[in-house]
Amino acid sequence: MRGSTTAFGQLIAGSGDDIPVSTPRGPAREAAERELSDPRYHQHDPNPIQRALNWFWERVGELLDTASGTTPGGWIGLLAIAVFVLLLVIALRMRLGAVRRTPTTGGTLFTDTPRTAAEHRSAAEAHATATRWSQAVQDRMRAIVLALEERALLTPGPGRTAGEAANEAGLVLPAHADRLRTAARTFDDVTYGGRTGTQREYALLSTLDTDLQQAKPQLDNTPTGSRG
Repeated sequence: MRGSTTAFGQLIAGSGDDIPVSTPRGPAREAAERELSDPRYHQHDPNPIQRALNWFWERVGELLDTASGTTPGGWIGLLAIAVFVLLLVIALRMRLGAVRRTPTTGGTLFTDTPRTAAEHRSAAEAHATATRWSQAVQDRMRAIVLALEERALLTPGPGRTAGEAANEAGLVLPAHADRLRTAARTFDDVTYGGRTGTQREYALLSTLDTDLQQAKPQLDNTPTGSRG
């Protein structure tokens, strides 16, 4: 009896080894997802930008493969078309660039609604009080030019640059010509060159503004000995 019982137990144990163990589909999928989400499996994956570039170049490759089969002359014809398009783009760029070229000395001096010299001077002082030196330099230069226009020493020119205004003013105020050109360069550097203005630069423009208010114009620059 004992032998039959043992044999029966071995039969049960042996049959258990042959029976496949089945795991429910849902938990198995979740376990696989947890395993695959381990960062170790993704440390060498391309970043989103790289994946986007890979996708883009794959599409370009597909287009080129298609074009090479349909374009007369195959790859040679496709290359000729590409060269033609490139030359066309260069020609358009040169043409548009010549039309839209901006002055190398900076943009226009005035970009907002017209104001008086006193208003720009007051704005400059407010900026200086708040240590906003770039804005203070800009408004002081505009005050200088507007003050000369208000005295009829300069012809009003809304589209002129700081350098143009300084050159014109230097003709009627030659004693201050160098300081005017320096002030214009400072304005351009701060406004269009990306440089931050300084307290010293604002002080120089303020002193120039004060001196110009009392300066006497020299309307005739012709030397006395050269007159007929």
